[in-house]
Amino acid sequence: MEITFGVLIFCIVAFFVAGFIDSIAGGAGFVTAPSLLLIGMPPHMALGTGKLATSIGSVVALWTFWRSNLILKKIVPVGVLSAMAGASFGAFCALQIDGATMGKVIVIMLPLGILFTVLTGGFKLTEGELPKDHFWLRVVLIGVLIGFYEGFFGPGAGTFFLIALHVFLKIGMVQSSGTAKAFNIAANFAAFMTFASGAAVCYEIAIPCAIASMLGNRVGAYYAIKIGGKFVRNILYIVLIILMVSLVYKFFIAS
Repeated sequence: MEITFGVLIFCIVAFFVAGFIDSIAGGAGFVTAPSLLLIGMPPHMALGTGKLATSIGSVVALWTFWRSNLILKKIVPVGVLSAMAGASFGAFCALQIDGATMGKVIVIMLPLGILFTVLTGGFKLTEGELPKDHFWLRVVLIGVLIGFYEGFFGPGAGTFFLIALHVFLKIGMVQSSGTAKAFNIAANFAAFMTFASGAAVCYEIAIPCAIASMLGNRVGAYYAIKIGGKFVRNILYIVLIILMVSLVYKFFIAS
């Protein structure tokens, strides 16, 4: 794949937009993965490159949650290790699939991930006491299972972590969001390390895209109240439709 100036600018814009959307409504991975595929990046490298860029970009949000004491810190060590283990195995499994097939798997999984995110996004419970029965087993299962999904594919994993923490551990939505960031970044980084071991990361694109993602998150956080999550999520769906049509043509028609 030739990295031209136009390709680099397209990726930077895509990751900035993804970071902007993610900070308000979530769903950055639904933009970054197909964007990298569209420039001709091999599927495994698209996943590995996206993992590195988004994990760096999300550190800003994690630091904000941590400073504001909006993370359930006592479960972070176990959750992070579990998520990293699951993500490493998920990425390893992805590397066992040939590139052409993996590209089609990604295209098929994108709408399924979007559908599940939409169906669970409005699911809310009242905050309660932490469950006493099998508490640490729940933490480990959340980390391993969703971590595996993050490593194998990824888009929507942050939302899935948030929902799982809220539903199965009874943590409040805001604290679940902060804690989910810790789990998600750990899973992203572990997956990146696995893809990197298979030479499936393009650092020339990942680093500038990471900076763009950080800037997008920063700008999005500033405009969150003015714009509102509903409007941004509608824009996300429009972008996704365009990307999906392009990917279906690329992997199922043109090939």
